[in-house]
Amino acid sequence: MTRTTAKAEEIRAAGAEPAVADALDAGAVRDAVAAARPEAVVQHLTDLPTRFNPRKLKRAFAANDRLRAVGTPNLVTAATGAGARRFVAQTIAFVYAAEGGPVKSEEDPLYLEAPAPFDRSVAACETLERSVTGAEGLAGVVLRFGFWYGPGTGYARDGAIAEFVRKRRFPIAGGGEGVSSFVHVDDVVEATIAALTGAPPGIYNVVDDEPAPLREWLPAYADALGAPSPRRVPAWLVSLLGGRYLRYSATEQRGASNAKARRELGWSPRYPSWREGFREALG
Repeated sequence: MTRTTAKAEEIRAAGAEPAVADALDAGAVRDAVAAARPEAVVQHLTDLPTRFNPRKLKRAFAANDRLRAVGTPNLVTAATGAGARRFVAQTIAFVYAAEGGPVKSEEDPLYLEAPAPFDRSVAACETLERSVTGAEGLAGVVLRFGFWYGPGTGYARDGAIAEFVRKRRFPIAGGGEGVSSFVHVDDVVEATIAALTGAPPGIYNVVDDEPAPLREWLPAYADALGAPSPRRVPAWLVSLLGGRYLRYSATEQRGASNAKARRELGWSPRYPSWREGFREALG
């Protein structure tokens, strides 16, 4: 499903049958899903800018938050009405409350009181997850993904993150304690397939085996990219220039464990660590 006829042609050229509909238009979604008569629906909806200003994150996240909070329930309702049996939806694994240890499981609380504008994003994720896992008659699977890297992502050589790192505009703030969990796009595909083929309904963290603090992964990424070493700046400076959310992500963010996905989803990452994954993805 796509909103534009231009992208519909790209989908058709890739060998799939496109449907043109806006996920925020409940009627159009209902008609598109009914026409497809699906056994399963996969929601990989996103609406994020390819380039963004760190000082304007509220605007950058707004459309994506609406897709999660409004578009996904529209799609769930349409899937149920069309007789689908399974629904697989993506969300994010860096939504856990900034308390306790550095690595979280699916049972840990979400960070609903996160600094703005991320609080709205976390609330949208919660709405999405309730919609998917609470739908009657539908086996709902939610995949909480780590930060995607590999071809076509912000971490690719031509991506936005790579550009920031090359220009030394992605610093290590404070002690760089904020933890990130990563996942290669190939592993995103494999996890989605696993979720479609009989996995128990529920929520799963889909991340690699090595959650890592900013002070570890960012220099390694810069090195694999062939970029200069990242600067080190005081945490207060990041707050001043980019707001409280960027300081949180650099110094307080929690990572995620993939133990449940390995155990119950029948999935394991082809790229167990971002260390090897970065080097391979960046050549």
